[in-house]
Amino acid sequence: MDRERLIDLVREQMPEQRWLHTQGVMETSVELAGRFGADPVKADLAALLHDYCKYWPIEQQKKVIEQAGLADDLLQYDKPLWHAPAGAWVAEQELGINDKEILDAIRYHTSGRPGMTLLDKIVCLADYIEPGRDFPGVEQIRSLAELSLERALIAGFDSTISFLLQKGQKVYPMTIMARNSLIDELVQRSG
Repeated sequence: MDRERLIDLVREQMPEQRWLHTQGVMETSVELAGRFGADPVKADLAALLHDYCKYWPIEQQKKVIEQAGLADDLLQYDKPLWHAPAGAWVAEQELGINDKEILDAIRYHTSGRPGMTLLDKIVCLADYIEPGRDFPGVEQIRSLAELSLERALIAGFDSTISFLLQKGQKVYPMTIMARNSLIDELVQRSG
């Protein structure tokens, strides 16, 4: 499917404000890909599709996760996580995306995962820092992103974890494992 058709399909799935966010994630992903040596075409496509299912009814997201046999444990955690694995499945099954790296970047953009690939890191971080984002600490994360994907993502995960703890909500274990894995990467590089 050509890029223009994918853009039209994505825009149809979301309100205008979310489309503006998606454009910001696309631009930021391409910028980060250039800075850190990833494929900008893959970064752009993964960013374009990252929120494809975000505004689907929650029951529809749940149905995709259950029918596709995706991370059933995810259903025990915060519903805003669900659109990522659902979106990756839909991108593959309905939109014909068959690049595992792109699908994984979509799948893990909300939770992270241990051993994140370069593209995983870029799309996840771009989702945190695209120009339309405004939350306490975002400027620090943007500054860290000038030099280190890992340090910026750790700060992003810290922000998310802190927010969930303050609200008395559960934290998805894979996010904690992703954070710890990034710390291990930094330690191995410095050692």
